[in-house]
Amino acid sequence: MAEVKIAVETRTEFGKGAARRIRRDNKVPGVLYGHGSDPLHLTLPGHELLLALRTSNVLIALDIDGKTNELAIPKSVQRDPIKGFLEHVDLQLVTRGETVSVEIPVQAEGELAPGGFLLDYVLDALPVEAEATHIPQQVTVSVAGLEAGASILAKDITLPSGVKLDVEGDTVVLQVLSSQAEEAPAEGGDEAAEA
Repeated sequence: MAEVKIAVETRTEFGKGAARRIRRDNKVPGVLYGHGSDPLHLTLPGHELLLALRTSNVLIALDIDGKTNELAIPKSVQRDPIKGFLEHVDLQLVTRGETVSVEIPVQAEGELAPGGFLLDYVLDALPVEAEATHIPQQVTVSVAGLEAGASILAKDITLPSGVKLDVEGDTVVLQVLSSQAEEAPAEGGDEAAEA
């Protein structure tokens, strides 16, 4: 589990104008919430946060105003739809030893059976419960030799120790499809052709 330390500042200005000023300084407005405490509004350094968010489910050690240290995981990240820069981030407060619900990316490995089959990710991230400081980066699933019609269910995936599924075991995660669509018969069949 990657842990990244970021120095942040509390903020007292809110609204669109304040958020724009923060972003002009290459910083990102954010909110830290959890454990029944009041939400804490923060200003985070944009570049450091962007680098940290490259890792899924990153654990962020927040140094708040140089006075307090808190652990958090990103829960919601808002980006500009065109330019892609960070607009806002919601962080969830966590403690060491606490179990949290997160989604971990699913990575397939191996070659499907010959025949031009397609692998469909029904879920590209698997909902799990894990200890906050031991969240796996991803889960790897072997699809070697699978043919059309085969599927991998959530319960079929081997999870690391201490990690539990947070979804029904019968949920389809991956399925193998035929790459060639079968031609549907034309309506009316031969009668339409004769007319």
